[in-house]
Amino acid sequence: MQRSLEDLEKILRTQVCSVCTDRLEDGNCGLEDPGDCALFRMLPQTARAIQATDSDDIQDYVRAIRENVCLICRDALPDGSCETREQVRCALDAYLVLVVGALEEATGKTFDHVPAGVSAPLIMPAL
Repeated sequence: MQRSLEDLEKILRTQVCSVCTDRLEDGNCGLEDPGDCALFRMLPQTARAIQATDSDDIQDYVRAIRENVCLICRDALPDGSCETREQVRCALDAYLVLVVGALEEATGKTFDHVPAGVSAPLIMPAL
């Protein structure tokens, strides 16, 4: 199923922004400049990378994002590292499992969310 970027953005804003740690109590984005959010700034490249990946292993999606999105992101350093990502300030990286799940569901693909070699779903500890 083909969805417009606007549709995908709405889906992500509902599913990811609602749990984002930068979200304010009133529901608005707490970033000084919401345009700095890599998730939405790099959405076309992210959607293409996820659509081009067909795997139940999240590491394949991480690799696709690193190779097709992170390398061209303005925050990336020449060696491929990223201080924003390392400081867990990159929403695309921090919420990648949610992003993959939302985009795959929106486009009619399925994603198991269970990393290869793991027999049961992972449960994230409460913070």
